[in-house]
Amino acid sequence: MAKTGRNGTEKRRGPTDLKALIHVKYPELPENQRKVADFLLQHMREAPFLSVLEIEKQSGASKATVVRLAQSLGFSGFLELRSRLLKRVQSQIRQIDIFPAPPAKRGEETLTLVAHQDIRNISQTVSHLDRGVFTKVAGMIVDAPHVYTVGLGISSLMARTLAYSLNQVAVKATPFVHDSETFVGQLPFVRQSDLVIAFSFPPYSRETVDLAKAAAARHIRVIGITDKLTSPISFHCIHVLPIQSQNRLFTNSFSAISVLINALATEVALQNRPKAVKALKVTERLLHETGHYVPE
Repeated sequence: MAKTGRNGTEKRRGPTDLKALIHVKYPELPENQRKVADFLLQHMREAPFLSVLEIEKQSGASKATVVRLAQSLGFSGFLELRSRLLKRVQSQIRQIDIFPAPPAKRGEETLTLVAHQDIRNISQTVSHLDRGVFTKVAGMIVDAPHVYTVGLGISSLMARTLAYSLNQVAVKATPFVHDSETFVGQLPFVRQSDLVIAFSFPPYSRETVDLAKAAAARHIRVIGITDKLTSPISFHCIHVLPIQSQNRLFTNSFSAISVLINALATEVALQNRPKAVKALKVTERLLHETGHYVPE
């Protein structure tokens, strides 16, 4: 039960939202408790229906660690934590599996196995993504004078794709270029009213995280698109959009990331419809006038 003060009133233990509470407590948790915290953040919908032994098995931590995490978060034990998880699920309506993937069969061809994995990535991302945060991020993109996107490796490809998609819907967006200058070296050109959207997936690039940290120190708003709410970059972001990127190779799958980019650009266009439509018409006219398209 929650602790009470001398006057009998309930003593607040921090943020009322469980995700926010875990995020605040995460930096001070020991490594084994972080495993359980990561599992809970990624399985908020399923966790209330799991026993402590099932969470032990799936998270890779011990039963005692699961209980200690609950206590570290301010709960009396696992049962109170599970009760809070259940209330959170009951307050949010989510479809169970929007894109259900059939179970993989032994000997299945590579194309089918990879397709099923990507379907699961998309399904889990769509099911667990906080719609309120998604809408807020789109609104911030619309309001920002200039949006900068950043990432290394596959994240660089995604950063450029997002910038291109936003430009298509009348948002001024520029990807940071990792060439002759470091990311941090380009930061002085970013104003406090601008917005930085950083892509960060395992193995996490230190340079991208350092940029987010430096931007936050200058009171520049940073949005993180990453694989979990507790990835290194998330602690320097005002909002985080967690995306499932599991892959059968050592690299990250970008199927669910691509869905998010498309959804963000679409939501931005809907929130900024008149300007987006006008920009698309002007662009289309200029491309035709300059002979950009090949005649059919």
